[in-house]
Amino acid sequence: MKREFNVILERDADGYFVASVLNLPGFHTQAQTLDELMERIREAIELCLEFEEEQQDSLDVGIQRIAKDLCYTVGRSKS
Repeated sequence: MKREFNVILERDADGYFVASVLNLPGFHTQAQTLDELMERIREAIELCLEFEEEQQDSLDVGIQRIAKDLCYTVGRSKS
């Protein structure tokens, strides 16, 4: 499965390129060149995805459906 990520690229006051990935909260990396930044972004995304898979494999989570009949009282209008 192919996943795509939106990356915001900025240049800070010191001249470093900074990248943030919108789909990965808290994800930031920086580098002196755009080529280096892109390499770091790809590596970091791969690590995040590996961690995400490990977390999914280690969780025992289930889904339970609960049904509840709802009773409504209809008010009478006064004429």
